[in-house]
Amino acid sequence: MMDNAVTDNFGARLRAAREARGLDVESCGQVLRLPVRVLRQLESGDYAGIDYQVYLAGYLTKYGRHVGVEESALQAELTRLTPVQPTLVATGGISHSRYLLERYARAATYVVLTAAIVVPTIWLGVRGTLDRDVSHLAPLDSKPVAQADLPAVATSAANAGTLAARAPAAAPKPAEQPPVDAQQEQPLLASMAPFPNLGSADTAQPKPAAQAEPVGDGAHSLSLQLPNASWVEVVAQDGSRLEYGLLPAGSSKTYHSDKPLTVRIGNATGAQVSIDGQPVALDSYRRANVAHFKVDVRDGKATPAGV
Repeated sequence: MMDNAVTDNFGARLRAAREARGLDVESCGQVLRLPVRVLRQLESGDYAGIDYQVYLAGYLTKYGRHVGVEESALQAELTRLTPVQPTLVATGGISHSRYLLERYARAATYVVLTAAIVVPTIWLGVRGTLDRDVSHLAPLDSKPVAQADLPAVATSAANAGTLAARAPAAAPKPAEQPPVDAQQEQPLLASMAPFPNLGSADTAQPKPAAQAEPVGDGAHSLSLQLPNASWVEVVAQDGSRLEYGLLPAGSSKTYHSDKPLTVRIGNATGAQVSIDGQPVALDSYRRANVAHFKVDVRDGKATPAGV
């Protein structure tokens, strides 16, 4: 009975405030954009069919402020309509020691799993590195030392000296030195060239340049002198190849032609080029140690040109 009386009083207060301002329910619904049915329910205190939690408080606030109901009465009605929240009661608990145990046991589990994975990996890596045989490693610029022949040579020389001391009449003969392979005396070299073994002997002991017969026919000449092994390609204007292959170190070749030529020298370091006896500087035609240029023939004169 108390709640119904309060609700009826607040609904009557809404109706009285609206009539005091000379407003009707339809005009209030248009201004507030609310259905007329809802406004009539608010004035009659019948809140059935209105979503209690979501819309009812908003409807009352908008309608009450529009018709001029006191703010205190409006807040009192909203407070009455607010449902009472139940009090939370703890039904169970956990001891502080158990809480700490569960918290740190999880962290310790992650640490143990991480150590079980990382430690064997590091151990295998370090062991594999230490077990590697590094006795065969040597600087590239050092010469290999004779291993098995030196003791035999020293023993032979000592025996020869002993025999010479015992038989002074015999003419002493010099101890014969075992033949040493020329490749063993060469220093080890590191190279990124696609042909690492080509020209190694020529580099250690350069051979005199062999004079090759001229290639091609024509009034103009192209001469090449290669101190190092190099890939050479000489192509005429008609597509015919005067040279296409790897020339050894110390090569010297001459090409004759009356038509323009396209020249490519793979290893241009130290290469000497001349056209009709005139030297050509390869610096302007060289990229990454590869020289690429043309031999143009104009007005009876051959000159170098870029490609």
